[in-house]
Amino acid sequence: MKVLLFGATGMVGQGVLRECLLDPGVERVVSVGRRSTGVRNDKLRDVVVTDVSDLTAIDADVPSLDACFFCLGVSSIGMSEQDYERLTYQLTMTIAETLAKKNTQLTFVYVSGAGTDSSEHGRVRWARVKGRTENALLRLPFKAAYMFRPGAIQPLHGVRSKTAAYQAIYTVTAPLLPLLRRLFPDHILTTEELGRAMIAVVRGGAPVRVLESRAISALGRG
Repeated sequence: MKVLLFGATGMVGQGVLRECLLDPGVERVVSVGRRSTGVRNDKLRDVVVTDVSDLTAIDADVPSLDACFFCLGVSSIGMSEQDYERLTYQLTMTIAETLAKKNTQLTFVYVSGAGTDSSEHGRVRWARVKGRTENALLRLPFKAAYMFRPGAIQPLHGVRSKTAAYQAIYTVTAPLLPLLRRLFPDHILTTEELGRAMIAVVRGGAPVRVLESRAISALGRG
């Protein structure tokens, strides 16, 4: 399996990259981002660009890719609606549409979030934008597309959030998370489960195209 990964320096992306590099069935990972992952591995091609929507640097790789794991995301807190839509919907669709034109055999996995609004008409801004993005991705002519909607995520193996406020929350709640996972195993995912679940849907598919935490957890546990 050859994988294209966006957002490898974020919390989710770090976990996904780790699982891809550990999986013997993943032979190649092409990471595209504004910063280097800082990871050294023979499987990894670390592509640093100023504009992640410009895929010129990976043109030669795209036709042979089996999957794209799209883990880029920003918080809507303190952001204007126009900027949030540009960074969430427009950026995602620019990349996805380019990939769909060059490789229709690709499986596209998009990390959305619990509470995403598929109707696109709810009161919560971020949920509407995420829902619009999901719906647009599902219409593209990929081999398959899966929308992942994780809720709470426990970072493992040294994975950290780039958002200071989120990392502070993870640090404070870290002692409680193992207990909460035992009590609610289908509602609190780990970065490890999330990464393994993404690989699993590329290998074997899934019964639905929009996966909530319970389904992601089941796939991640294998």
